Amino acid sequence: MIPAYAKPFHYQIPWKSNSIHYGGHRGTQRGLGFEFKGNVPLVDYPDPRRMDMRQTLRDPYEQVQVRVFNQDNTTPIFAICDVSSSMQFKGTVRKLDVAKEIAASIAYSAHEAGDLFSLICYNQMVIEDISHNLNHNVQQSFETIEQLSNISTMRVGCEGILEVPQYLSQHKGLVFWISDFHMPLEMVEQTLSAMSIHHIVPIVLWDAREYQKLPKFGFGNMIDPETGLQKTIFFRESIRDQFIAAFEMRKQALETLFSRFDYQAIYLSDKFEPDLLSRYFEQLSS
Repeated sequence: MIPAYAKPFHYQIPWKSNSIHYGGHRGTQRGLGFEFKGNVPLVDYPDPRRMDMRQTLRDPYEQVQVRVFNQDNTTPIFAICDVSSSMQFKGTVRKLDVAKEIAASIAYSAHEAGDLFSLICYNQMVIEDISHNLNHNVQQSFETIEQLSNISTMRVGCEGILEVPQYLSQHKGLVFWISDFHMPLEMVEQTLSAMSIHHIVPIVLWDAREYQKLPKFGFGNMIDPETGLQKTIFFRESIRDQFIAAFEMRKQALETLFSRFDYQAIYLSDKFEPDLLSRYFEQLSS
């Protein structure tokens, strides 16, 4: 059964897949497809149905020529989900619940495209109980993703992201990294470098109540989800402006880092709209 929060979107990879399995993406393998690759002698590719009479008559060695096409292939799809304590933040909706919707939508979209899908969740380590390897079993994916609803652990970090690259395939894949990226930039850079063989789509989850919808005046309680410590702050407009400025500086730093790897991040607040990802890939392929 497909959960109601799984909303498919359209994606297209901007490279040629080297998979040997038939799928919906441009590939590098010879086979049944529509992308013309060239002509070869019949003895090298014995398929008389693809005989090219014009090239055969022109061949100086009088060899029968056949047309060769590139086969459309599959590509591996990964959803990397941050389940560290900071993802417990709840404004309009809990960040981790938004991540659950995104991961389910990615799994559903991969299933619709005939691609393999893998979910990898981490906090201070990769959590194998709520992760699974590449497969076509979309129901297993939905059942695993649903377990994100039950995670409520506080005081856990995100160091496990450094273990994630070893769980990815050796062939180039499409990797959605779902996180609020409240981690040291050095850790983000180290992870991106380790995953450089893949194409990464960073999905940044920030809630407006983290910085934009803070009190303008008066006392307020803030909980550091990484440590669980509560702090009482006397808010005034200048303090609120400092929070907004800090997030803007953080966004600029992240965008600078992502651009070094030629990636463009998607920033989400409060809710997930699958059309946003469809438009992202339309711009990527244009």
